Amino acid sequence: MILEKAAGIIPVRYGATRFPGKALAAILGRPMIQWVYEGAKRSKLLKRIIIATDDKRIIKAADGFGAEAVMTSTDHVSGTDRVAEAAAQVDAEIIINIQGDEPLVDGEMLDALVIALDDPSVPMATLMAKVTDMALLQDSHVVKVVTDKNGFALYFSRSPLPYQPPDHFFQHIGIYGYRKDFLMNFHRLPVSRLERIEQLEQLRVLENGLPIQMIEIRRPTLSVDVPQDIIKIEKFLKARAHE
Repeated sequence: MILEKAAGIIPVRYGATRFPGKALAAILGRPMIQWVYEGAKRSKLLKRIIIATDDKRIIKAADGFGAEAVMTSTDHVSGTDRVAEAAAQVDAEIIINIQGDEPLVDGEMLDALVIALDDPSVPMATLMAKVTDMALLQDSHVVKVVTDKNGFALYFSRSPLPYQPPDHFFQHIGIYGYRKDFLMNFHRLPVSRLERIEQLEQLRVLENGLPIQMIEIRRPTLSVDVPQDIIKIEKFLKARAHE
């Protein structure tokens, strides 16, 4: 059964452009990468979780909280390339790419991707969440997605998408799942025109005529792009602890 062969890989680059070393930034006393790893460990379907990094400081931190971690090339231009390098050594049919700046990731959303990929007609899946704060429609840091009636992605954009939705839109959540053979082929494809314009790697899949299944989750996650985002994450976690 393919669900018995699913692994999660967390790609982590130390030198993030806007927030160098953010993987080790403390969130309520624990490094962010530990929050991501522990959230992923709550998955019921991932048989193995691996941190794939380019820096020995992250390897050391992972050892400190008992995570499996591997060194990968320092030359990768994307997290997908780093995931592909690590996945090549993993006995798994499904690979989940868990972003290292998503400290609120949980096992339920990862398992939803694994289940979607158990369908052999689905080579890739990713997440989306309904957003009703229409002011965010204009925010270029919030990636929007529209789908067909079967839940497959039609397009992703940093611009408003659709043009003037009356009450909500769908935000893309950048956690991906792939069938391993698809991943190994996809990351070798040349960068596509729309991918370059929007700076969204998943558009390379659509431009090559390949499907992406969208899975809706209950609410958007909170990712960390800049140091100020740590404050938002800690505020959310403290509020959740008192619910």
